[in-house]
Amino acid sequence: MSIADNLLKYKSELDQASVKLIAVSKYQQADAVLAAYQAGQRIFGENIVQELVEKQAELPQDIEWHLIGHLQTNKVKYIAPFVSLIQSVDSLKLLTEINKQAAKNKRVIDCLLQIYIADEDTKFGLGFDEAIALLRSDEFAAMQNVRIVGLMGIASNHALEKQTSDEFHELKVLFDGIKLSFFRKAAYFKEISMGMSGDYKLAIEQGSTMVRIGSNIFGKRTIKHYTAE
Repeated sequence: MSIADNLLKYKSELDQASVKLIAVSKYQQADAVLAAYQAGQRIFGENIVQELVEKQAELPQDIEWHLIGHLQTNKVKYIAPFVSLIQSVDSLKLLTEINKQAAKNKRVIDCLLQIYIADEDTKFGLGFDEAIALLRSDEFAAMQNVRIVGLMGIASNHALEKQTSDEFHELKVLFDGIKLSFFRKAAYFKEISMGMSGDYKLAIEQGSTMVRIGSNIFGKRTIKHYTAE
């Protein structure tokens, strides 16, 4: 099947569930992204800042780019002028830098707090208590150029369905609590980004509003190695 066929299969299913599709274009060539764009996709997710910057310059300017991978503070300045959503905010230090760079670009940047829900040491993310402490902090209260619009989480790899479902459920419970405590009157706090190719259906059952799907749309990736900046 073509990229367009793969994409439309997912979009049809997700549109019925009112869930946004983030087409993960990491390591994909620009022409593959363009094929998905021409099939109607407008939201793409990238993990690597250098790759994201290159594609943003080359591809249509109405694409919404999401940074979904771990973000180092010294890389924020490269994406601050254009990024639509940073899904992977995992520290107050990073959020502070995003706020700083957004102000320089006279923008407000939407962000998700990445929450650690997996039973693995390799994943990034805030603990539940750390997320609440961040939202209660004076530093966050003073920020004028970031907007927290929801939460993101990545479930454990190769876990049984029950464990995966439980991890997603825990994120939804946290989301509901944070919504009630910090964003009760904020209509923009509405996103829960959880679920990828192998577990997106479980994520939707537990309340996901956006899922991240890559190779099942684009096919096998060609890995390009980027040197550190």
